[in-house]
Amino acid sequence: MDAQENKFGFTNFAETWNGRLAMLGFVIGISTELITGQGILSQLGLM
Repeated sequence: MDAQENKFGFTNFAETWNGRLAMLGFVIGISTELITGQGILSQLGLM
C-alpha cells in the first residue's frame, strides 16, 4: 500500500502554495500603490 500524503497542516504542498499566493499578493499590493499613488492604509481610509 502506498501512504497518501496529508494535504492539511505544514506540508510541502501547503507551504508551496502559501508562498506563491504571498508573492502574488505582494506584487498586486505594490502595483495598486503605483497605479493609485496612495498607500494601502490611505486606500482603506485608515490614514
